[in-house]
Amino acid sequence: MRLLHGLILLPLFLLPLVDVADGRGGVIVGGWTPIKDLNDPHVTDIAKFAVSEYDKRSGAALKLDKVVKGETQVVAGTNYRLVLTAKAGSSSASQKYEAVVWEKPWEHFMNLTSFKPVHG
Repeated sequence: MRLLHGLILLPLFLLPLVDVADGRGGVIVGGWTPIKDLNDPHVTDIAKFAVSEYDKRSGAALKLDKVVKGETQVVAGTNYRLVLTAKAGSSSASQKYEAVVWEKPWEHFMNLTSFKPVHG
């Protein structure tokens, strides 16, 4: 009976190792996975939200140029870690930033958890 009980519980311990589809390819739960299409409209929406939210919080006047790199992480929702370029005001020079946005689409929820300049 103990063996049967152990075999029933075994899949529960292996569940975190199973690939989970997020619409952008399979990912390991908790790990970061590169975003294949940086021009995906949803990725652009996440980046626009990040810049807009940063502007509200900081008083900056950044304008999104483009997303140059991105990764997702499955959590209780999805974390998006994006490297993006943006311009301040009427400046012609773009600066790189890293933004992390937590999204729970079934709740229509997004939260900017980090936004910082990328140096180097």
